[in-house]
Amino acid sequence: MTSFDRPRPRISRSEWGLLMLLAAVQFTNILDFVIVMPLAPLAKVQYTITSDQFGYIVGSYGFAAFLGSLFAAKFLDRFGRKRAVLALYFGFTLSTLLCGLAPTYETLVAARAVAGLFGGVVGAAVMAVVGDVFADYRRGTAMGVVMSAFAVASVVGVPLGMFLAEAFGVGAPFVALAGLSAVVWIAGFFLLPPLRGHLSAGRVHPTIRDLAGSPNHVLAFAFNLALTTSGFLVVPFIADAMVANAGQAQENVKWVYLVGGAVTLVTTNLIGRLADRLGKKLVFRVVAVAAIAMALVLTNLTVVPLWVAVLVGTGFMVTMSGRFVPAQALITGCARPEVRGGFLSLNSSFGFLAMGVASTLAGLLVGDSPDGGLPGYPLVGLISAGFAALSLVLVGLLKTADVPNTADVLPTPELVEGVA
Repeated sequence: MTSFDRPRPRISRSEWGLLMLLAAVQFTNILDFVIVMPLAPLAKVQYTITSDQFGYIVGSYGFAAFLGSLFAAKFLDRFGRKRAVLALYFGFTLSTLLCGLAPTYETLVAARAVAGLFGGVVGAAVMAVVGDVFADYRRGTAMGVVMSAFAVASVVGVPLGMFLAEAFGVGAPFVALAGLSAVVWIAGFFLLPPLRGHLSAGRVHPTIRDLAGSPNHVLAFAFNLALTTSGFLVVPFIADAMVANAGQAQENVKWVYLVGGAVTLVTTNLIGRLADRLGKKLVFRVVAVAAIAMALVLTNLTVVPLWVAVLVGTGFMVTMSGRFVPAQALITGCARPEVRGGFLSLNSSFGFLAMGVASTLAGLLVGDSPDGGLPGYPLVGLISAGFAALSLVLVGLLKTADVPNTADVLPTPELVEGVA
């Protein structure tokens, strides 16, 4: 089948409503994580900490999300998708509030760990919904919509969060985010369909060993590990490097995220559609190669004008985020519906482990020079490029384990009311 013979990835009005709700959940979930990183210069001053200590703030979330996702992998497919999403999202909302109220560095690290326990599994539950409702030929488009949440978080959430942090302290963005998450939770309670079709697809609940025993699952885990490690070696210290290495004023850093996020909002959806039309592996390879180049440029920036910093930051965000769209669609298709939630939760656990290790390692490697620079950032970029190159090899080995999705064969009204 050529790219022009593939069915057009049409999405109904009710499905758009579902995607918007899932995107809202992802927006708050992603913003809870990404807002920490631009706050690095402020957090280092407010809590009187070093770069390696800041790495633990980021890393604690990843390590806790690893444990939470690992535990949830065995149980996530035993519940309707709505019940799972709402229960996990409630815990996420409460833990985000705790982050905002944390009075010391130590309590902030602990609160970030609690947020990771819930936040990591929320993401897996959302991706399981997308995998259940949208078949392979539409999944890239659907993933592009949901993963646009990262771009919206960069355009709206990060600049607003930095403004709140500059005015009221590092905890202010988290308090505001907890309030927004409470509103989204209420909307989900009334609007999210039950989506219980996966429960009738198979009653055997796999163990962690079963989920990790499939060769195709193992390849997907390795692919995700390489992809996540390459990204989170670089991402946690972008804002810090823009100030310390690229010579930007702290108040100008928000422009990097604002412009980069705005462009990414467009390109993420475009990449998702291209992945469905041209092939997910092909599109991934093109975007991933571009991401390697941009990571090397970003990590080697010296003092530059603001427009150069914005241009480089935008190129990095577009390519780094863009490669995750076809990648997540490919990973989701590696598991059958009856085990998809557990598979994605276990996959998330490995991804968050990589995130925690990469963030902590980056914090140890970047260093702090007497003039305030980050001398080890170029080395971090080289290591990141190596892991990204490994992901290019692994993507060619992935296979699809798809079957017709329950939601795809039901009339649209049943999707609105919930799959029985």
